[in-house]
Amino acid sequence: MHSAIRRNLLAATALAALGVGTGAQAQNETIRLVVGYAAGGPVDQTARILSPLLAKELGATVVVDNKGGAGGTLAGGEVARARPDGTTLWLAASPTVTISPNVMRTMQFDPARDLVAVAPVLSYYNVLVAHPGQPYRNVQELVAHAKAHPGSLSYGSSGVGSSNHLGVLLFAKRAGIELNHIPYKGNAPAVADLMGGQISMMMDIVSTAMPHIQSGKVRPIALMAPQRNPSLPDVPTFAEAGLKGLDIGGWYGVYAPKAVPAAQVERFNKAFGAVLAQPGVQARLKELGYEPWSGQPAVLAERAAKERATWATVTQGIQVD
Repeated sequence: MHSAIRRNLLAATALAALGVGTGAQAQNETIRLVVGYAAGGPVDQTARILSPLLAKELGATVVVDNKGGAGGTLAGGEVARARPDGTTLWLAASPTVTISPNVMRTMQFDPARDLVAVAPVLSYYNVLVAHPGQPYRNVQELVAHAKAHPGSLSYGSSGVGSSNHLGVLLFAKRAGIELNHIPYKGNAPAVADLMGGQISMMMDIVSTAMPHIQSGKVRPIALMAPQRNPSLPDVPTFAEAGLKGLDIGGWYGVYAPKAVPAAQVERFNKAFGAVLAQPGVQARLKELGYEPWSGQPAVLAERAAKERATWATVTQGIQVD
């Protein structure tokens, strides 16, 4: 009897060494999904939608770990320094990967050097909205007004170096106009001042701008997206308005420490792909204004590299602590 137990234990140990666990062993695996923002925010919300389904797909425990601070870079730095054993993942928002490296004076890690792309998760796009009292209703009228009254138009953002700051800055550079940037300590106060008429315009995520558009408190001008949004069928893209190359949106993607084994990357990529393919997940993300986005790790890595290079041209002279 004792020899049989010993043989079973030795067999289980051998299987574990080969990475082949029993169901019970798999359930004992704990994977941290690190989020760089406080609980309740949009990235955290997405993590909590996906984590229980991911746990079921992987046969493991998935724990959402909120590590807020420094625009998400504290979380990214922690993951970059974590053991590459497949137990730590980072659900990153694109600004931390593509904008922060261009504008932060000091950054604890380099996303391109210290992390490996695992899986894309979702995309989202922005809409330029204006106070309804402004005299322009489309991009052409806005550009003409700005050129006729240089420096008279202001735009708000959630802070220097934020994606909605740089999105309008990119538009202004491409259009050859001068706009005054008013940074706020978050998106909500900027939106409040826009509706109150203290600023002229701002860029906002479609899902969060929609209630204010529907109520008539702000006026949509153009979408920073590759195509029109079904929720705003009458609002053109910047490309349709004659300004191409302004279809840079935001996204969430999953990263792991650089030296994590390729087999683990493949395992997690398949699991996220399977979760994102579920109709219920797709419906929920679309309800929140997102577009589910799945694919191979290279798809995420290539998009991140392309957008980081684009933002580098926009952010010259901008630095934040």
